Amino acid sequence: MFLSISAIAVGLAILVWSADRFVDGAAAIAQHLGVSNLIIGITVVGFGTSAPEIAVSVIAVLEEVPGIAVGNAIGSNIANIGLILGITALLAPISVSSGLIRSEYPLLFGATVVLVWCLYDLQLDRLDGFLLLGLLVVIMTYMIRRHSKVKVETDVVEEDEDENDESMSKKAAWLWILAGLVLLIVSSRMLVWGASNIAHSLGISELVIGLTIVALGTSLPELAASIASLKKSIADMAIGNVIGSNLFNSLAVVGIPSLIRGFEVDSAALYRDVPVMVLLTLLLFAMSFGGNQRLNQIGRFKGGVLLALFTAYQCYLYFEVVSGESWFS
Repeated sequence: MFLSISAIAVGLAILVWSADRFVDGAAAIAQHLGVSNLIIGITVVGFGTSAPEIAVSVIAVLEEVPGIAVGNAIGSNIANIGLILGITALLAPISVSSGLIRSEYPLLFGATVVLVWCLYDLQLDRLDGFLLLGLLVVIMTYMIRRHSKVKVETDVVEEDEDENDESMSKKAAWLWILAGLVLLIVSSRMLVWGASNIAHSLGISELVIGLTIVALGTSLPELAASIASLKKSIADMAIGNVIGSNLFNSLAVVGIPSLIRGFEVDSAALYRDVPVMVLLTLLLFAMSFGGNQRLNQIGRFKGGVLLALFTAYQCYLYFEVVSGESWFS
């Protein structure tokens, strides 16, 4: 047990660090190729914050523990809205632009609906994988074209990335990409191995392990990004980070493993966890909408509600583990 816990702790630490290095290298290469900072933010950074979830889910399916993969994707979406956005809003109110409500949010909701449809038969196969990844390509293409036509001011994060990438040579950037990718794979294997061992030894389902330990661990990049946005007095960046990450989680984190190997989905994921994910996604829209600019924000009260719902959900999962009873079995 100690070895499994150590593998999870070390694996998570390396996973988060290597994902950050991978993004740094990819962003540097993109800028050397003349790609704009905004496009890098939409694609490279959006993919990078979900890289831990993607790596873990792929390894989980290859190791024949698909419950961890599904739990990782759904649990990360729940944690991003309930935990990360909830904490961020408690620390500082998050302003939400009307443009975000009109454009990016419907894309997230649409991706969520497609994911639920793919999960409905409790099977994920290559056809589902092609559908999910195809939708991701369409959404990314739309977002890139849309934002390419709109003039926006370069934000603080992009400026920071410029400063870091200008000093990074192409050779160093490629080395960071390669090293980051190798470490992502190694740390993901450690994490999946430790998590599956704990699940088997304690009699806990792999799905629950994926929803809790693995999902919370792989969401650390999003939490770090949200805290960084607070320090830079740009708390509204947190909601964009969550929407982008949840898009990748819903489409890539589930889609890529499905292309590699078809697998069955635990019915509890569909009847217990997916409704929580959908509820929080709808709640995110309801909390972001208002009749005037003053109401277009997620304040501390709303943040407290999100955090309370996330806590209640985690408590129920704990109740299931301790009691061995489930309302959804």
